Amino acid sequence: MLMTSRRRPADLRPSPETASQPLPGTARELFDALPQLPGLRTEVIDGRLIVSPVGTPEHGWLAMLLSYELYPLILDRDWHGYAGNVDVCIDGPRDPVEPDFVLAPADCPRWGDRKLLSSGLIMVAEIVSPGSVVDDRDRKPGIYASGQVPIMIIVDPVATPATVTVLSDPKDGVYLTSTRVAVGSPVHIPEPVGFTLDTSVFEKALGNP
Repeated sequence: MLMTSRRRPADLRPSPETASQPLPGTARELFDALPQLPGLRTEVIDGRLIVSPVGTPEHGWLAMLLSYELYPLILDRDWHGYAGNVDVCIDGPRDPVEPDFVLAPADCPRWGDRKLLSSGLIMVAEIVSPGSVVDDRDRKPGIYASGQVPIMIIVDPVATPATVTVLSDPKDGVYLTSTRVAVGSPVHIPEPVGFTLDTSVFEKALGNP
């Protein structure tokens, strides 16, 4: 039997209260004007409003595997870990992004009620998908570095072979230190994390024996 989705699309029509208001003039203003869009990820990247579907189950599983590896550290240091379910506000331009994984202190400062401020984070991670290659590999490192996120991890199952990259030492919008390994090899995550990640945890999820 053919199954179809019954989810109703978001109603983006102006209400009588908003019809007289000026139209958004920037990507950030348009982001603020949007209603909640369940099942979609909404970010502002380099002045562009990006609306994309949430990742595949495999994409989400890679983020969870990273979370599981860091779980003992999170408990020991009373940190908070979020796998694809928290928004980050880039300190400075205030642009909203949604990393695939976020590591933050329990008292991380916020922008409003929902968004964690990037300058208060410990680490972010992105899982590259075919539709996010340029943003995750080329654009987001500069965004996170400019927002003073100490460490960024890029798990890249699209690369051949699949890789894990650790970026650290942000300065003037650039990460000065980069370490890349093929999935299956250990890679050290420097302070403030100070942890050696065994990336072989990702092999089975990527279909490798």
